[in-house]
Amino acid sequence: MAANDTIADMLTRIRNANMARHQTTQVPATKMTRSIAKVLQEEGFISEFSEAEEGVKRHLVISLKYKGKNRQPLITALKRVSKPGLRVYSNRKDLPRVLGGIGIAIISTSSGIMTDREARRQNLGGEVLCYVW
Repeated sequence: MAANDTIADMLTRIRNANMARHQTTQVPATKMTRSIAKVLQEEGFISEFSEAEEGVKRHLVISLKYKGKNRQPLITALKRVSKPGLRVYSNRKDLPRVLGGIGIAIISTSSGIMTDREARRQNLGGEVLCYVW
């Protein structure tokens, strides 16, 4: 992967695994993917994530969540907002609300990665990484 957008890569892998109704998916482990997985877990979009090592490479194994007997994915959509070519920043007053608060925006702030709700609570702005709903 030449683009090196690990976040977009992570979102795509989760999206694809969701559509194929996989139980788990693997994403390359970086500080960023770890923090995003942590936020997704805290918000109840994924059940858990763990780290696996394969020689030198480290992976996050993310366990996805489904609801109902026909296993509808809990995550309906993941949308990358700030891209390497076009960063999107938001001050604390303009933090986005995803679907009127049904979804979450994951924001990279000076105090780490958090949801838009948490950033609002702490009065922080930052880079809008992605939307999840």
